[in-house]
Amino acid sequence: MNVCCLDMEGVLVPEIWIAFSEASGIPELRRTTRDEPDYNKLMRFRMDILREHGLGLPQIQDVISTIDPLPGAKEFLDELRTLSQVIIISDTFEEFAKPLMAKLNWPTLFCNSLEVGENGMVEGVRMRCPESKLTTVRALQSAGFDTIATGDSFNDLAMIRASKAGFLFKSTDSIKASNPDLPAYDEFDDLLAAFKAALEA
Repeated sequence: MNVCCLDMEGVLVPEIWIAFSEASGIPELRRTTRDEPDYNKLMRFRMDILREHGLGLPQIQDVISTIDPLPGAKEFLDELRTLSQVIIISDTFEEFAKPLMAKLNWPTLFCNSLEVGENGMVEGVRMRCPESKLTTVRALQSAGFDTIATGDSFNDLAMIRASKAGFLFKSTDSIKASNPDLPAYDEFDDLLAAFKAALEA
């Protein structure tokens, strides 16, 4: 039995931190896992910037409420879910993801959570497990599932490479160049065809 494992931001929805960077006028917050492979380092950097500007979870959630899935993402996900079990495995947070999951018809999401103070300031993160994407894929495999995975960033590569089949989607030129053996797609129709082929293999 197969399970399709998808990254969320950059694959199904726009990058939340880029949207918040644009809304807040803070260019430093545009930095994502496409730019920084060390997720803990990236989150410490983000929390420092938020504290410096006096911004917290309510301001981020206000921006998230305006974000829609990428064009074609819901249709892609709806069709893929008729073919296989699908899990979105993301390094995002429960406090961010809920309105986005509603717009995607409530797919299964494995993610992390935030530590938020009474004043709404983000004080820390609670990661679900170390190397959450790779750990989750290996756990699924240990339970008898084959995994097929896709993502766009550095933190997706281990999950993709550990799977029966894996693809880059809407990734950067540098990530694609440094991983030339991984099929790379930019359109949902092409990605769906790749998943279908892997599911039938």
